[in-house]
Amino acid sequence: MVPVTSLGLPILLSAVLVFVVSSVIHMLTPWHKSDIHGVANEADAMAALRPLKIPPGEYAMPWAGSMQAMSTPEFKARLAAGPVVHMTVMPSGEMSMTGSLVQWFLYSIVVSIFAGYLAGAAVPPGAPYLEVFRFAGTTAFASYSLALMQNSIWWKRSWAMTLRSMIDGLIYACVTAGAFGWLWPR
Repeated sequence: MVPVTSLGLPILLSAVLVFVVSSVIHMLTPWHKSDIHGVANEADAMAALRPLKIPPGEYAMPWAGSMQAMSTPEFKARLAAGPVVHMTVMPSGEMSMTGSLVQWFLYSIVVSIFAGYLAGAAVPPGAPYLEVFRFAGTTAFASYSLALMQNSIWWKRSWAMTLRSMIDGLIYACVTAGAFGWLWPR
């Protein structure tokens, strides 16, 4: 068994590498260009929503409020009339990526800690590269990718967007696994 406390270097390096690779994927390639679409009459839609002063949060329209209310004729009529919307409202004003990038890096560290913990419980010091790669990579892939499918299943997010993000997760998992395999204690 390899204690996670002895895996500081591969944990940190894998998080840094994932951060760099994800930055390249999102900023230098067109891979995610078609993930989000604009509304045809954006100005009109924004003007219609602005007076409502909807605070930041997650919203659905039409909103039933309970399972019982979902079976009422009134709710079914609103659903049929559409549009059916799931939306995230963010704070107005200038966008800053700083907070999101810090959270992404911290998340990558957490994924690497779990990958290191499970690999450390499964393989001994001096284990072959591919054995370490298998355990760390599987854990990292599960962490970066598998829960993304829930968004397509329940919230109807585009399956193409989800699959592209899962492929990103596979790349991040391989980078994580490679760092652990390379720096595994001998």
